[in-house]
Amino acid sequence: MLRSLVGSEMCIRDSYYGECGLRGGYFEALNIEPDVIDQVYKLSSMSLCSNLPGQIAVDLMVRPPKESDPSGSLFIQERDSQLTSLRRRAEKLTDALNQLTGISCNPSQGAMYAFPKIELPPKAVAAAKAAGKAPDGFYALNLLDATGICVVPGSGFGQVDGTWHFRTTFLPPEDQMDAVVERIREFHEPFMAKY
Repeated sequence: MLRSLVGSEMCIRDSYYGECGLRGGYFEALNIEPDVIDQVYKLSSMSLCSNLPGQIAVDLMVRPPKESDPSGSLFIQERDSQLTSLRRRAEKLTDALNQLTGISCNPSQGAMYAFPKIELPPKAVAAAKAAGKAPDGFYALNLLDATGICVVPGSGFGQVDGTWHFRTTFLPPEDQMDAVVERIREFHEPFMAKY
């Protein structure tokens, strides 16, 4: 019988808790050869363990308050509010990106990132090469310089040759998302027209 090899991880920084200052998480491996698990264990043992606040945060992440606990109903209300807000922000960002010339973006499903594909004009690709940059890196640096918005070029993720992407997040506070989206639009359209 063929069994699927499964590995998954969760950390307090990347969960909907979004506690970027706290370090801690867990890794689960199913149907992985014992020798491989031994190597993973060795690698993880070489690192320093999470500090106490990080360990407490992981415990709360994997064992949140139950509805019957004194803080249970408040936790559920805050969790649901945060998840609903993240969903709205993700939709707002994806919708806005999809309205921009040469950008297509799939809906975000389960992460705090969007990975839009960008069709860069040949002149932008040539300008990037002249500057010694990957085309999506060139775009990302220009976006950063013009707006202060930092995105990660897709070339760092092993994309298909001849395609360009960037990774962005929808973590700005909800009341700032319209302004963030507008700054991206105000940069993007003139950039595309220039090249």
